Amino acid sequence: MTGKADFTPEEWNLIREGPVTAGMVSLMAERGGSFRESWALAKTYAETRQQQGESELLDALVAEKPETKRHGSPEELNDAGLRRLREAVALLEQKATPDEVESYKRFALDVATRVASAHKEGDASVSPAEREALAAIEASLSPASE
Repeated sequence: MTGKADFTPEEWNLIREGPVTAGMVSLMAERGGSFRESWALAKTYAETRQQQGESELLDALVAEKPETKRHGSPEELNDAGLRRLREAVALLEQKATPDEVESYKRFALDVATRVASAHKEGDASVSPAEREALAAIEASLSPASE
């Protein structure tokens, strides 16, 4: 099993950023609802924390308070955030088991999906812009060879 101790502090920060960044990309895809969406991000962490035991890596990740990084614009968040998410997955693929990598990807995508669904946009629970953001997040979680 892979845990926090298997990473340098810089690597761990990269791993920690991923799910929060996925949630923020989803949140910034559409105007409005940021309180509900921020709450959904925190709630996803809290609920996952209560289900400990699936993965030492995921347990260590959700044990820490999610922290958001500031970005100058939604475009910068998308560009830098999705690049860092790809880097986190690549690092995990080097150091973690395949099951742990999949748990991390599922968690990051779950955070993003729940954030996108937290505020109804018009007639849809997820707006076209949020669906586009979720597709970009999902693509960032998958290696280019898949």
